[in-house]
Amino acid sequence: WKTALSRKAGSKLDMGAGLVLEGGRWMSQEEMIEAMRDGDMEAFHLFYQDTARPVYSFILSLTRNPEEAEDVMQDTYLTVWTKAGSYVPQGKPLAWVFTIARNLCYMRFREQKMKADVALEDLAEKEEGEYCAPLEQAADRKVLLDALGRISREERQIVLLHAAAGMKHREVAEALQMPLATVLSKYNRSMKKLQELLRCSG
Repeated sequence: WKTALSRKAGSKLDMGAGLVLEGGRWMSQEEMIEAMRDGDMEAFHLFYQDTARPVYSFILSLTRNPEEAEDVMQDTYLTVWTKAGSYVPQGKPLAWVFTIARNLCYMRFREQKMKADVALEDLAEKEEGEYCAPLEQAADRKVLLDALGRISREERQIVLLHAAAGMKHREVAEALQMPLATVLSKYNRSMKKLQELLRCSG
């Protein structure tokens, strides 16, 4: 999964704002999608480089399985490429990709009848997360996952998009369409909870 999160060396990226230096000028994520409509593969590559980390973290949070997440991620970007023409500019391209990924997860869970860990109602309701790379000081991954499972879905999502995907709090707020103050409050509260849970587990 770390390979899937890696970024092209030398690329100048601005997560959230989606600005990438391309051909001597800056290109926004919405401009990339517009270029993809005309079959621009370079724009597609740049879009992938600029969004792969949060998208993978989000998908992994739903599948809770790295192999499944990689499969869904491939399907997600294939859909992004084929459906670029249907994108309606609203200044929130990452939220659009999240919706595509969520729907693909929903279909996969239906096909595989996976009900043990993720209820279909949860998928329809809200995105959530289950992995947080910067918290690797936990004794082991199971301890960390157990701790993440004991905080609320919103708190889990905010923590993972910020800590695992590297998004700024402002970017998380925009992607999730939540007030920045709410994101900051939930992040701080959830981090304190996680620290306490990990300390007790140790």
